[in-house]
Amino acid sequence: MPYPAQTNRSTIVSTARVLIERAGVEQLSLAEVAAALGIKAPSLYRYVASRGALLQAVVLLTFQDLFAAYDAALAAAPDGPRGRLLAIFRAHRAFARANPRAYILAFTQAESETEDYQRILEQLAIPIQRLMAELVGEDAALTALRGGLAMIHGFVMLELNKQFRRGGDLDSAFEAAIAAYLSGWE
Repeated sequence: MPYPAQTNRSTIVSTARVLIERAGVEQLSLAEVAAALGIKAPSLYRYVASRGALLQAVVLLTFQDLFAAYDAALAAAPDGPRGRLLAIFRAHRAFARANPRAYILAFTQAESETEDYQRILEQLAIPIQRLMAELVGEDAALTALRGGLAMIHGFVMLELNKQFRRGGDLDSAFEAAIAAYLSGWE
């Protein structure tokens, strides 16, 4: 059994996210995180002040990992704004599908009005807005960005919540939707 000194905030937050993916955010407790780490729950307070603070840390980790997915997608993307936007949109969906409960938590958490949260969302949007500006021009970039993010996030949320019930291939539907969206702006 590891001693509290052998754990750290990063391990605690990562463990919490794994537990959230396994059983849902409603089931997460500090006692469960401590048990998964093999330590006593009071030891966690050295690293996180409360369950709420732990959830905020999970949200931050989730966004950091989403940004990393964007970076990896951009590194492998073809040249040109359309190919790079397609890569980001696909990476966004793939990340959400791989981390559905953490993704939903990150985009629906109650602390969304804080400055930190707003800064994080801006970090998410700026690289996409730059690519949109290359594709549609600076004047229309913000509108195109908002529409693109709404479409991607809306599709993902409907998919994760199993609200696409009429059959069909969702991969093809996603590809057609993002291609049509970008073509409409070109």
